[in-house]
Amino acid sequence: MSDDQNAQLLELIRGLQQRLDSIESDIKSIKLLNAQNVPEETIVAIAAAVSGYMGFRAKKRQKHFTTSRTWQATTRGSQLVHTPLHLR
Repeated sequence: MSDDQNAQLLELIRGLQQRLDSIESDIKSIKLLNAQNVPEETIVAIAAAVSGYMGFRAKKRQKHFTTSRTWQATTRGSQLVHTPLHLR
């Protein structure tokens, strides 16, 4: 290879090295931002504020268990079925 080609290749390699260094520094800054531990209460508060701003209302759902015999029989029967859970 001639000196001209070697100089061009060297210049291209230097340019690529500079681009790689800038990308690595960007990745490090992104990792630092993601590494900050945000408390769960803060995330819940932000989510509630956003949903309130968008017009969604939180609904409190309470579990309800029935003690009737038909409900018990249905539950017992569904537990004995041999189909996968995601298909029930």
